[in-house]
Amino acid sequence: MLAIVIIVILLAFVFTYTNGFQDASSVAASFIASRSAMPKQGILFVAGMDFLGALLGGSAVAFTISGLLLMEPSTQLVEVVLAALIGATAWNLLTWKFGLPSSSTHAIIGGLIGAGLAAAGVESIAWGLQELLVPPHELTGFIKILVFLVVSVVLGFIGGYALHRAVKYLLRNAKRSVNGSLVNLNWVAAGAMAFANGANDSQKQLGIITLVLFASGISATLDVPFWARFGCALMLGLGTMSGGWRVMTTLGRKIFKIEPVHSFDSQLSSGAAIALSTAFGAPVSSTHIISLSIIGIGSAENPRKVRWSVGKEIVAAFLITIPVTMIISGIIYLMITFPAGG
Repeated sequence: MLAIVIIVILLAFVFTYTNGFQDASSVAASFIASRSAMPKQGILFVAGMDFLGALLGGSAVAFTISGLLLMEPSTQLVEVVLAALIGATAWNLLTWKFGLPSSSTHAIIGGLIGAGLAAAGVESIAWGLQELLVPPHELTGFIKILVFLVVSVVLGFIGGYALHRAVKYLLRNAKRSVNGSLVNLNWVAAGAMAFANGANDSQKQLGIITLVLFASGISATLDVPFWARFGCALMLGLGTMSGGWRVMTTLGRKIFKIEPVHSFDSQLSSGAAIALSTAFGAPVSSTHIISLSIIGIGSAENPRKVRWSVGKEIVAAFLITIPVTMIISGIIYLMITFPAGG
């Protein structure tokens, strides 16, 4: 059991690292593409704020993740988490290889559900449907996660569109020199966005580690240890620095040409959506929120200049990630446990 726990924790750190270049690097896309920062300094700044967000961002999202599986503490639960992590990490690496904005959040949620179903059936998942339908109509479990995954990206699109329309009106008579002020504001907005991103992204892995420690009996409660928080913060920051260039290119250049005002509007609208979701303890996809906010801003600027094909790819990734990682992780769980079963 202890060996499996150690493997799971190490894999959680690896997954956090892949999360860094898959999700967190998206935060720097518009910031750098708008020429508000040089690539190296922009990535380093965002990585540092991601680290601080992961370290100081609370535990509400972690508790949501750790409560998704309704299984008794056991070796089986540890094996479920192991299969989920392997499947989610494989998906992260595959989508990163092709430069497609995916979602580490969707991947780990799909992985946990798929492995849980393979191990103990539908009763092993906290779906949250009954809690929603029966008074006092609480939003919990998978339904809560799903609602916020959808609402957060809608807010990203609408918020980006509305904010850019408002800013365009306010700056309609401004001179070109206003870009200097917008560049300075972009540093503030990018820092706030990265902090919110780090807080939400890291807690998914913290929830996994906390669940494994509890399931194995190493911890008597579902509390997040500081060493796990520091380790996830470090790996998220390192992942951001090392591998986000392909995803950043897709978000920052292929959708439409980004100016400082576009970057500011994207950072502000996306950061607000992520921070709100984190406050409610909901894991969300930073990449998809940012992507849709950029598309929303592009629509407000000039819909004909938006490369909608990129948006369609992002939506497709949004729709397939959870089902695909469910299947992958379910198969991996059966492969892991087959020798023992035989």
